[in-house]
Amino acid sequence: MTFTGFGEHAIDFFDGLEADNSKPYWEDHKPIYDADVRAPMEALLAVLEKEFAGQFGSAKVFRPYRDVRFAKDKTPYKTHCGGVIEQGRGAGAYYVEVSSLGLRVGGGCFHLEPDQIARYRVAVADEIRGERLGAILAKLAKRGWEIKGDRLKSRPRDYPADHPRIDLLRYRSVYAVSQWDPDDVLHERACLDRVRKAFRELRPFNEWAADHVGVADSGR
Repeated sequence: MTFTGFGEHAIDFFDGLEADNSKPYWEDHKPIYDADVRAPMEALLAVLEKEFAGQFGSAKVFRPYRDVRFAKDKTPYKTHCGGVIEQGRGAGAYYVEVSSLGLRVGGGCFHLEPDQIARYRVAVADEIRGERLGAILAKLAKRGWEIKGDRLKSRPRDYPADHPRIDLLRYRSVYAVSQWDPDDVLHERACLDRVRKAFRELRPFNEWAADHVGVADSGR
């Protein structure tokens, strides 16, 4: 399938799902999800995979079903469709998502296992590698990316409070995200150019993560 944009009913589908997150709604509207959401996402990733996968990882579209086993929120379906190119969670990622809010892209270390956090902090503490990450994140922020993540309220153990990169050391996950509100581009092939440009901006961050954090030991 050639990517020509997300279908004209994609946003309406998610608006409806947010209002009625039920099996009857899902079953009645699944043909719209398949044609206007999932198929375009698969086509988009198929194009992007040629440039951003390779040795870095492979592309996949996430399942639309929520894991509600231990969640207070028992609604069964995700109110977005996400796709990713990665070799393993935490080791860098090219992420794209469509929802009622529009288009969202992101990259970096979305979740880190304990062994990954340890390697991340060793790299950040190193003057050359740590300064490199700081410069990458500063450049992304200057371009309008939002730098997010789970952070300790205090300093991590074994690192002094006056470390020059203490703010980076406090992260237990760190990633960059950017968002576009619903617009005509979402439904056009130009959406591909938008996502590809964003992924290129994320490349230094993801390469740093792949080199210095890597996949979790449990996933090797």
